[in-house]
Amino acid sequence: MIVSAADAGQRLDRWLAARLPDLSRAKLQALIQTGRVRVGGAARKAAYHVREGDQVEVEIPPPEPQELAPEALPLEIVYEDDAVLVVDKPAGMVVHPGAGQTTGTLAAAALAHAPETAAVGGQRRPGIVHRLDKGTSGLLVIARTPAAYASLTSQLAARTVSRRYLAVVHGTLARAQGVIDAPIGRHPRDRTRMAVLPTGRGKRAVTRYRVLERFPTAGATYLEARLETGRTHQIRVHLAAQGHPVVGDDRYRARSVERLDVPTDGLALHAAELAFDHPVTGLRMTFAVPLPQRMERLLSRLRSIESS
Repeated sequence: MIVSAADAGQRLDRWLAARLPDLSRAKLQALIQTGRVRVGGAARKAAYHVREGDQVEVEIPPPEPQELAPEALPLEIVYEDDAVLVVDKPAGMVVHPGAGQTTGTLAAAALAHAPETAAVGGQRRPGIVHRLDKGTSGLLVIARTPAAYASLTSQLAARTVSRRYLAVVHGTLARAQGVIDAPIGRHPRDRTRMAVLPTGRGKRAVTRYRVLERFPTAGATYLEARLETGRTHQIRVHLAAQGHPVVGDDRYRARSVERLDVPTDGLALHAAELAFDHPVTGLRMTFAVPLPQRMERLLSRLRSIESS
């Protein structure tokens, strides 16, 4: 495609959107960010202003297969029966396929372990009831039957599923406990991020937290967080908006918040406890897993600083 004199000066992403109406804005942004849009043979950013005579090339990859292929990957199984599978997801593993990640997912591993999940939920997210961010470790429940899926998703909607997270955050929180009740939605300028938005513009999100340990010398706090709602990146966004981003969270840590002067080993966020009503028996089931080594090491370093 060649840029005409009449179109010169437009942003690259807007110029493309007018010429490729079948592609969503998010898809166009992903193509630009991954270098699949080239101007004069060179990759350009979305904000590049096109010039008369520019030759723009767009590489559109073939559509992803609708059905997920099972992958025999290691799974840390905490509990399983004919209705549910509870796993301890490691940090670094993506829950289901998405932009930039089509293999090596928890969903594919669960499908290999429990093939019957192929008939549960969406084709690309078989059995997946809720998710954890790639960098977050901890407990997830997967439905093995359509009935179990319906029950668990209803419990999530009714807010009767209990989820307890452990996190290390920047700064020392003054209050021993608190509630963050602030709406969350897509960031107005960066659609890959979430943000706290003015009332009426985002979805209601509620996070309760309780301080477990403070490290004033190092400038950090160890706390637990409980979700009343389940918005994307909720804990990370809420704590960052309070000026206390999760340690290791470079996506939401403001530049004004300095990094800790200790190795951090990734995102210091772990889903330590999960409770729900069993879809078949109705009995309340509670599961807990210990902190992963990356967070134990971080806490050990922080305690060492405080005691020195």
